[in-house]
Formats: sequence, C-alpha cells, structure tokens
Amino acid sequence: MAAERPKGPRIVSIVGTRPEAIKMAPVVRALAARPRLRQGVVLTSQHGGLRPAFEGLGADLFELPCDPRGHSAPKLREALHRHLCGHFQSDPADLVLVQGDTASAFAGALAARDCGIPIGHVEAGLRSGDVQHPWPEEGNRIAIDALSDLLFAPTERAAANLRSDWRATGEIHVTGNTGIDALLHVQGRIGEVPRSHTILVTCHRRENQGAAFAPIAGALKRIVRERAVEIVFPLHLNRHVRREAEAALKDEPRIRLVEPADHETMVRLMLGSLLILTDSGGLQEEGPALGRPVLVMRGTTERPEALETGNVELVGSDPERIFAAVRDLLADPDKLALMSRPAFPFGDGNAAPRIVAACEEWLARRRTRAA
Repeated sequence: MAAERPKGPRIVSIVGTRPEAIKMAPVVRALAARPRLRQGVVLTSQHGGLRPAFEGLGADLFELPCDPRGHSAPKLREALHRHLCGHFQSDPADLVLVQGDTASAFAGALAARDCGIPIGHVEAGLRSGDVQHPWPEEGNRIAIDALSDLLFAPTERAAANLRSDWRATGEIHVTGNTGIDALLHVQGRIGEVPRSHTILVTCHRRENQGAAFAPIAGALKRIVRERAVEIVFPLHLNRHVRREAEAALKDEPRIRLVEPADHETMVRLMLGSLLILTDSGGLQEEGPALGRPVLVMRGTTERPEALETGNVELVGSDPERIFAAVRDLLADPDKLALMSRPAFPFGDGNAAPRIVAACEEWLARRRTRAA
C-alpha cells in the first residue's frame, strides 16, 4: 500500500478560463512534486471542459455549479463570489492561488479574503496604464494585487509596478510566467512544424467587439485579397464573439474559421504561421518565445517587455493601419527575419517551481510565527 501523503498545508488553485488552465497546470504539477503540500483545484465553470487539463496531476478537483451564460460581467463576478465563499466555508484552504485578471480570478481572490484565507496572485503586476483598456481586466488585476499576500510577478518590470503601487502590500517574487512553462512543455512534445503562408488571427477583447469588429473584419478580408496569404481564425468560446466572426468572415474563401483550439493546437498554428495578428495577451508572450512576429490590435499593452524584444508591435484597431502593418511586414524579408528570432522576456520555463517553492517557504514562516 502506498504511503499516505502527510497532512501538510493545503493550497487551492482557482481556474475559470482556458488561458488560466494553461497557465495554472504547470503550478499544479509543481505542487504535486512537493510531498509536504496538499492541493485542490476549483473549476469555476466560467469556461467549460477544463477538467481534463488537471486530471491525473495529483489535485482534488471540484467544479462549481455556476452557469455563466447570460450573465453580465458584474453578475458573473457576483455569482462566482457566492459559490466560492460557500466552497471555502465547507472546504477550507491555507492558501488560495488565482491567476491573471479574469472574473474567476477576481471573485476567487475576493472570496478568499472574505473567508480569511491568504491569497497568492500568479502573473501579478501587469499594467496597461489605462483602466479602461482592457476593461475589466485592468481593474481586476489592480484589485487582485491589492488583496494578495503573495505576488508572483512574471518580470522585473511587473515587480516594479507592484512596488510603486501603494495598494499592493504583499510579498513580491519575480518568477517568470507560467505560460512559458506550458508553452515549452508542449513545444518539446510536438517538435518542429513547417511554416506556411498563413497568418494566425485571434480577436476577442471587449474593445474589439460589436461595431468595432466590422472594420477589423474588413482589414482581414483586404489582407487575403491583396496579399498571397491565407488567414486561419480560431473561433472564441464566447458565443457572441463567435457569431460576430462567423457573420463577417464565413464567406471569405481564404479565411479559414476553425473551432476553438486547445493549447497544443494553438502552438501548432503559431509555429506554422508567418506571423500572428491578435489582441490576446497570452500570444504576446508566446509569439516571441516561438520566434513568430506578433502584431497587436490594441492601442496599449500590459506587456511592454514584448515590445522591447522587437518581435511585437502595437498596430491598434484602425483597419488601414492593420492592413499597412501586415503589408509592410510581408514585403520586408529582413524585418520579418528580425521579428522571427526567438526571445524570452517572460522567463525560462521554470516559473512554476519558483512559485511553489515561495508558497511552501511562506507557509512555513507563517506556521512558525503562529506557533
């Protein structure tokens, strides 16, 4: 019979969306390698189908009975907060980990604080400098940092943001980004993927939805009509965002709409592309590490380190500017080659072990002070 795991401190990770699942899976794996720690994962159901990402990783799994469909952002946070408070009251933890800036992360941090449980924020300290862009993510990340006892900054700049923010009083650790841990793990498994004359496009940010999406769609159509490329466009899980993309782009023969992609599929699509056109935060991290140029359809970014690599440029959401940026890059092989050199501003792939070591040491100090 296998030896029972010691009854040590229990760490619970809150996971609500697919990007959170990608970035928290390395942490859950690293926690499982620490014999003195116990752990659980709470899936909030903000996105469905996340259980397989954590099965077999040594964590107790719990799914909240929360249906996000039809909820406004405030109502979703309220529902998640209520369910999470109930969960923590019936199944306490010694430390709660949240990741990023989603509704699930904010509700998880707030519920933990209301239940008297310390909080660790994975990917702390990101700032765009404009609370409206992106909304509500910028407000969420500021609030989570203010609530957290442990702040795991992916870069030195993120740590500097935290030190300059009087609201963020937690203990700061510069760890790298767990998204790079996950990316390198997948890349090592799938190996080389040949590049093709394909542009990978994702577009889902709130500021690029509704009336704002039509001119972006127009720019995408112009790109495939006037340049010798195709576009592959993974649809988003949000049904409203999906419907907008389908309505605007389904009849364009050189734009391929594909079902929402899992992480391995997205890595294959990135590796197989000439460049990436996106408003995603995660692709701003992953593109440089894979050596793929990234043109960002936003006016601001909370990841300025990506811009400094030369792999990433902000092109905004104006259709003329989007088209011109793609046209000019495709016409300049020297610049395309420069933007295709791998760069690692967000870490070396060992963020998760650093986070877990910091958690274990912090909990040990806390127990010593309480003794």
